[in-house]
Amino acid sequence: MSDETPPDFAPDYARARADFLAAAQEAGARLRTFVLPGHRGPDGGELAVDTAYLGPLGPAKLLVTVSGTHGIEGFCGSACQTRILLREGVAKAATGPTTGVLLVHGLNPYGFAYLRRVNEDNIDLNRNFVNHHAPPHNDSYDAVHGTLVPAEGGEFAPDELVANLTALRERLGPQRLQEAVTRGQYRHPDGLFYGGQAPAWSRRVFETVVAEQMAGAAHIGYIDLHTGLGERGAGEPIFRGGRDPDAHQRARRWYGEALTASEEGTSSSTPIVGNTATAVADGLGAGSRLTAITLEFGTQPGPQVLLALCADAWLHRHHAPAEAVRSDLKQLIRDAFCPGDADWRGQVLRRAREVFGQAIAGLADDK
Repeated sequence: MSDETPPDFAPDYARARADFLAAAQEAGARLRTFVLPGHRGPDGGELAVDTAYLGPLGPAKLLVTVSGTHGIEGFCGSACQTRILLREGVAKAATGPTTGVLLVHGLNPYGFAYLRRVNEDNIDLNRNFVNHHAPPHNDSYDAVHGTLVPAEGGEFAPDELVANLTALRERLGPQRLQEAVTRGQYRHPDGLFYGGQAPAWSRRVFETVVAEQMAGAAHIGYIDLHTGLGERGAGEPIFRGGRDPDAHQRARRWYGEALTASEEGTSSSTPIVGNTATAVADGLGAGSRLTAITLEFGTQPGPQVLLALCADAWLHRHHAPAEAVRSDLKQLIRDAFCPGDADWRGQVLRRAREVFGQAIAGLADDK
């Protein structure tokens, strides 16, 4: 089977989950499932976060990969986990007397199943890991919300939306617009990049996974798999932690000059708050080390991705989920976060295989 084989990328959440679970069982992984209460998939099926672990009990070193933090981005992350780590045996080969591999699949199963970046409550999970008693709201978002989320009424008007977004981009500049939109906001529940007003179900599940399956490790190599930013298919490793003084230099040793950092202005991502790596860092014991990245695969230019997000927000404000997921408008968000062409998918798999290898080698070299 070649890297470019389309079946590595499942057509829907149910197939992606089934493929992951089957591959994990074949690899001899220990499985754990957290079922999302009160919701079913478009096919009526179960929605769940699944974890698969290979290695010894109580590992000193642990490689962790996460897919589907942003729902629809899980098609890419799931393919990387299932194909490379499980079917190709990379995860099993990486384990040893003191080293384990943990795969967290479909962290936002609702968004994955309904082809959304957000969860069942329109929450961007990667902005939800904050103190909700004093959320770090991004005041700049207030000024752009009305353009991103137009007033109710009428049919979807893509030409008008494109014109308004273009005017906003020209007025603010690409960088300021990206910062205003993506940093995270906590005042507009119907808006984009909304961090919520309380811990989401997926956050609570992930914190349980951190406490029960990660916290005992002395060193965690952490990779959260994402799409939608940066050069098409490039696979940018973006530094996300940890907190010991050597963390950034250690990540540089692992991932080389390709490593970027939002806070230093070298990344396709502007600084964000409330991401999943925060929960890992918070949950580790004193003296433990974390080497965390987001592995970001670019898809389309930023304006097209933003248009897809605005269109999807409109779609779900005007239609029930079961109707929205079948809309032709869903092709916009599919193209923005999981392109269907074989070249992109092959490039993703090749780059993910390389980065997984770098993380495994980095953990192995750690003394």
